[in-house]
Amino acid sequence: MASEPSQPAETSSAARERLFGRLTDLGITTSTVPYPAHRTVDEGKALRGDMAGTFTKNLLLRDKKKVLFMVVVEESRTIDLKALARAIGASGHLSFAAPDLMRQILGVEPGALTPFALINESDSGMRVVLDKVLFGAEQINFHPLVNTESTGIAPHGLLAFVRACRHEPLIVDFSAISG
Repeated sequence: MASEPSQPAETSSAARERLFGRLTDLGITTSTVPYPAHRTVDEGKALRGDMAGTFTKNLLLRDKKKVLFMVVVEESRTIDLKALARAIGASGHLSFAAPDLMRQILGVEPGALTPFALINESDSGMRVVLDKVLFGAEQINFHPLVNTESTGIAPHGLLAFVRACRHEPLIVDFSAISG
């Protein structure tokens, strides 16, 4: 029997409080609701019911030169990694980063990957790639460092947060490169 996903020590209540404190300091309004633990987009769809907002698929990828890319796309997108690599200027092919690297660099477990984890990242050279369609949403939902809650944020708030974490995101029209 599979065990429920566990969260690393770095995503303790103190880390969560630090995240929400930072969002408040930046003047970013969010709303958070309980959300049953899950690891995949399909599991999340089945559990969330009629929760408001746009949901995402969040990927941690790396290229041939080991450059990391956090890719945040609308959840229904099918991603062609070869086309994505060309579109974002990756060196060679893209592959999924190892779970241990996600834990080390971002302090989150697989299944809880979120742009909010950028608060834990420092100087890894990670590039952030955001789906252009997200900026037409009223609210985008992300895990607040744990996969047992969902936090809604306005697109301009997400952009402000990512920039406050020292990243200038690349905004990509995935409809031009997705299946």
